[in-house]
Amino acid sequence: MKKNDLSVFEMEKDGFKLKLQKGAGEQTVFTAPPPAAAMPASTTSAAPLPATTAAAERSAALRDIVSPMVGTFYRAASPESPAFVDVGKEVTEETVVCIIEAMKVMNEIKAEAKGVIAEVVAESGKPVQFGQVLFRVK
Repeated sequence: MKKNDLSVFEMEKDGFKLKLQKGAGEQTVFTAPPPAAAMPASTTSAAPLPATTAAAERSAALRDIVSPMVGTFYRAASPESPAFVDVGKEVTEETVVCIIEAMKVMNEIKAEAKGVIAEVVAESGKPVQFGQVLFRVK
């Protein structure tokens, strides 16, 4: 894994599944930041929030599905197949949302979150990096 700069390797054959993850004991968990505390009424103003603040608050309510590895992102199993998920599709922790190809191995990526797909961030057929946001779930 070190030689080929892999952080995760998964293989499944005839019902046998093997997953190797580099540094699994030190696994990084990506979570949304806690919501900002409400300001006391005496310090609030009647002016509307700037658009950038509103957008930041909107995105804070969303959870990111991030890439667990470096590879090529695919939204569907093949060019003729429909996408695994689209905006508005309800997902659970076990829902397959995409495939990432790494060194000729097709790795199914699960949502690992429950909710509804709010945004597809990555572009199908393009390279993705470890930790890169693929989807946002609300």
